[in-house]
Formats: sequence, C-alpha cells, structure tokens
Amino acid sequence: MRPPAAPSAPSAPAVPATPTAAVPTAAALTPAVPGPVGRRRAWAAVGVVCAALFLLGLDFTVLNVAVPGLRAELGPTLAETQWIVDGYALALGGCVLAAGALGDRYGRRRAFAAGLALCALASVAGALGDTPGRLVAARCAMGLGAAFFMPATLSTVVHVLDAPEDRRRAIGVWAAVAGVGALFGPVVGGWLVERHGWQAAFWLNVPVVAVILAVTPVVPESRDPEARPLDRLGAPLSCAALLTLVWGVIEAPARGWASAAVLAAFAASAGLTALFLWRQLRCAAPMVPLRMLRGGPVWPATVSLALMSFAMFGAMFLLTLHLQQVRGLSAWQAGLRMVPLSLGLAVGAVLGPVVARHAGARVPVAAGQLLIAAGFVRLGLLDAGSGDAPVLLFEAAAGLGAGLLAPVATELVMSAVPLAMAGVGSALNDATRQVGSTLGVAVLGSVLATAADGAAPGDRAAFTDGLNAAALVGGAVAASAVLLAWFRLPGREPSAAPDRSAPAAPGPD
Repeated sequence: MRPPAAPSAPSAPAVPATPTAAVPTAAALTPAVPGPVGRRRAWAAVGVVCAALFLLGLDFTVLNVAVPGLRAELGPTLAETQWIVDGYALALGGCVLAAGALGDRYGRRRAFAAGLALCALASVAGALGDTPGRLVAARCAMGLGAAFFMPATLSTVVHVLDAPEDRRRAIGVWAAVAGVGALFGPVVGGWLVERHGWQAAFWLNVPVVAVILAVTPVVPESRDPEARPLDRLGAPLSCAALLTLVWGVIEAPARGWASAAVLAAFAASAGLTALFLWRQLRCAAPMVPLRMLRGGPVWPATVSLALMSFAMFGAMFLLTLHLQQVRGLSAWQAGLRMVPLSLGLAVGAVLGPVVARHAGARVPVAAGQLLIAAGFVRLGLLDAGSGDAPVLLFEAAAGLGAGLLAPVATELVMSAVPLAMAGVGSALNDATRQVGSTLGVAVLGSVLATAADGAAPGDRAAFTDGLNAAALVGGAVAASAVLLAWFRLPGREPSAAPDRSAPAAPGPD
C-alpha cells in the first residue's frame, strides 16, 4: 500500500515440483480449543498483531502531511521528496514475500519482534535525519521492518485461532485494521505535525513500538514444523522481481510509462519472475508451492484483493487532491473527511464473513467490487462546486464494498495455504495488495495528469475533468473484478479441502 505523493503536484503523482505429502492448512483445523493456546490468550495475541498492523497503515500515509515542512527545512528536490515518501512502499513490497518465508522458517513471533524493532530504530534515524538521503534510507529501513512483521500478523491470527467462527471474525478485524490505519494517517499526522514539526511523523512510532514489544510475549511462537531448508535462490529472486516491478510503477508517472528506464524495469521484473517460477518448479522445498495457485480460489482471491487495492488507494489519492486543490482544505481537514470510509470498512468487515457463510464467498466479494464500482460512478460526476455529500456517498459505498470483500478473499487465500507456510501465504496476500495499491495510485494519477495536461495552474475545471476520467478507469477496473469474483470464486457449496488436521509446530515461548 503506498501513499500518494505531495498533493501539490497533480501533474506528476508519486506513486511444480512440490512435496506429495498432504500438508495441513488453516481452514480444516477444528479442535474445540482454539490453537495451541487458550482462547483468551489467542485473542490477546490478535490484539497485539493488529495494533502493529494499524501502525503500519499509519506509516503509509502519515508522512504526506509532513512534506511541506520537511521541504522547507531540508530543501530536498522533488525526486528526493518522492523517494522519502515512496521508499517505504518499495522496501515493503519488494521484500515481503521473502520475509514471510523467513518467518515460517525461523519463527513468526521472532520475525514480528525483529521487524518492529527495526522499524523503531529506523524511525529514530528518520527523526534525527538532517539530509534527504538519510530520510530516504530511514524510510526504506522502515519498509523492510514492516516486510518482516506484516506477514507475521496474519499468520499469527491463523495459527492461534482454530475455530472457524473465531478465525473468520479475527480475519475480518485484521482486514478492517489494515485499511483503517492508512486512512487515519493524515488525521494523526496532521495533528502532530502542526504542533511538533515534520519529525513527529517519525517519532510517533517509537513509543507505540515500545508498548507493542512489551506485550509481544503474549503472542505464541510458531514455525514450519518440517524445518524445510530455506530456498536461498528463490528468496533473492522474489525480492529482485518485486523490487524492480514496484520501482517501475512508482517511477512511471514522472518518467513516463514508455520511458526506457521504466520499460527496462518492467522487462527485468518479468524476466526475474520467470526465473523465480522456474526455480519453484524445480526446487525440492519451494518457497511458494505453485500447486496452490493452480485451480482453486487462491489466484482469483489474490487478484480480487489486488484490484480492490488498486481501486481504493487510487481513489484515496484522487480524493486527497480534490479536497485540497479544488476544495482548498488543509491536509488535516481532508484527512477528517476520510474517516467515514473507515466506518464503511468496519461495517463491511463484520458483514462479509456472515454473507459468505450463507451465500458463498463469491457473493460478498462480487458485491463488494460492485459497490466500489458504483462509488466510482459517483466520483466521476464530481465538479468544481461539489461539496461533502458526493465524497461521503463514495466513501459509504466503496468503504462498505472493500470491507465486504477483503476478509472473505483473505480467508480464501489463507485457507488454501499449508498451515506450515502461513507466513508465505500471508506475504502473498500482502504483496498482491501492495502491488495493486501502488499501481492504483500510479495509473489513476497518470490518467489525471494526462487529462489535465496543458491546463493553467489553478484551473479547477481542468483538474476536475482529469479526476472524472481517472474515476472512469477506476470504476472499469472494479467492474471487471465483479465478473472474476462471480465466475471463479466458490458459491454456497463448500469446495473439498485436503486433510489439514495437524497444526504447525509451536515454537518455544
């Protein structure tokens, strides 16, 4: 999930050889007592990891409101400013898959704590940074820390809760928190930055991480019980493939989608991805068992999540620019108007699993995408004189839609992944969301910039025309996802699942 760049520049927006033995997965665990720990401790662990996930969401967007003060004090170039914002997304998106595999191998709680500690140390470095280069390095290190602890959040939820109802409820909470944190970033950041300067966007992590680390022992340790060897070639290949892809997407709006550097990045990513898949087909202990991507719900569920992220984060970018450049609101005022979107997410996250239980997964996922598409239709009718009503209507529809589909699609992915490889499954879920959100901001931002190209500075009508065109593209993407969900996800009749009766071996507490 990557945040939009400073909204003052709309013309350049930032932004199968597999083991044959049956492997246990999360969805088929049905003991009476949830997980390897008591139910109370299990839910306490869910609370701890969701607190970290909320902080991750804040970090995606909190720095946007600090950009004006940061530029006034340190004087970075526009390109340096972009990378101060985007370094976090680059490191997280590029390294999350390999980091999830390391967590499975060496312990998910260990990866969770190490990632949080790295994030806190990098935040201190960022707050004390006195050059643009140091801030870029700090943001990249923060993203690397997030790449380690983010997969551990969802894999921990799956590990500690065995009862299907508890797990569905917890995944719904996880999905809601994942989006709400990013929405509150501008609100929290705006309040802090106005009072304490741009450094507050970094300092806020330190006390929060300290508290989370203090209660981390409540999270049970878990890892792959087979202690299968780490795919030492697959891990760097996955990092390189994702890093070049995310870099190309981030740079495309400024450099041009057909520029030599961007095309070279996409070509390199395609080649590295092919090498990674070749390696997975021939590795005795592949990092990602490709059999789980063939047939079944995993690939349509992950694509649905990616398209949802594309639409939602692209829409957040468009709305931020509209509220600040057309409506003339401050970053904090614009952030407050995003809060209703959080309410829609929360309501949808509660309803989605309930609908899926009675009507099958395809109903809430398809309905969610349809609501997002409908929201884009309303967004495409905005004009320079529009007030809060159409914005809030979009947020109600799109937020409810995203909330409906996110927990259901996430549970489909995690239910099909071997329990021993829950970290990789979580990382796959995270990586597809990250790439989708990065593409959403870049593509819709490029459409906006292209449509408004040549307009005089401050031409609100031209800007609104560009926003309408971008909304049309976002709505088309969401509408296409409706068909994918309806025809490729399971309906009311549950699909057969392999034997997954053995839980992952708990690590030492």
